[in-house]
Amino acid sequence: MKITVIGCGRWGSFIAWYLDKIGHQVKLYGRETSKHMKEFMETRTNGMIELPESIELETKLSQCTESEIIVISVNSQGLRNLMEELRPFGLKGKTFVLCMKGIEIETGDRLTEILDEYIDESSRSAVWLGPGHVQEFYKGIPNCMVIDSKDDVIKEKLVIAFSGDLIRFYYGNDLLGNEIGAAAKNVIGIAAGMLDGLNLSSLKGALMSRGTREVSRLIKAMGGNELSAYGLCHLGDYEATVFSKFSHNRIFGESFIRGEEYTSLAEGYYTVKAMRELSKNYHVDLPISAAVYAVLYEKKDPKETLDKLFFRSLKEEF
Repeated sequence: MKITVIGCGRWGSFIAWYLDKIGHQVKLYGRETSKHMKEFMETRTNGMIELPESIELETKLSQCTESEIIVISVNSQGLRNLMEELRPFGLKGKTFVLCMKGIEIETGDRLTEILDEYIDESSRSAVWLGPGHVQEFYKGIPNCMVIDSKDDVIKEKLVIAFSGDLIRFYYGNDLLGNEIGAAAKNVIGIAAGMLDGLNLSSLKGALMSRGTREVSRLIKAMGGNELSAYGLCHLGDYEATVFSKFSHNRIFGESFIRGEEYTSLAEGYYTVKAMRELSKNYHVDLPISAAVYAVLYEKKDPKETLDKLFFRSLKEEF
């Protein structure tokens, strides 16, 4: 199967490596100006993984729509601009797989909703979500992930085509819930990092329990299945996000508390703005998202804000 992966960051480059490993013909796209693509062009490695010669490196976006399947792994807030750039090259009859997590800040749209604005009935969209870090996958440590789509036929096709010894895929059955759960997980990751920075790591258990509960309420209010929050898209991804030394969102939260600069992408920083708007629009209380937003954007005192979060008025758990 011919597959193009758009996005040569750590996750996009891993996906290209993985799909090549299980026997697909893979092309990896990155902009000429990308430091990651320059590294791959010169050395075939980014310091984390080494790409075999069988993976074609591409810097012309016009060449990306030749493949049957187009996997996208870019900054979630840049998806719309990418689709605008891709549109002139023909998007008919393609299957787009989004390997990214987020909600568009300006509109509150899920990422498949953005994608669907640019494709017609001849094309299909899907998401590839769940736990795992490049560093662990590359060492051969397996994990479970989920693929979801409104189209059951394409969902089955992708699960079969993408499954291997390294990744066990499950069939998703709630696209909305999986997308919201995956995006919200990054906000919980930042909150976990803040707790680490304040030496309150023992509260992570409570954070996980209450975080899953509030996200499930939002998913239900939006018309999804609240149980999705307890699946691989959200709760199942907590170990990799709330505890891992490789989690960008957790490290960002900890660095923020300690006043240290962190320059890698932490999607939760943007997602929490969208979560705040969804909370208002769907009249759902999201106290953890509200606390993270208050610290990051309203410059509220982290210790005081998180104390208020964990010592709210007494109430029943469920």
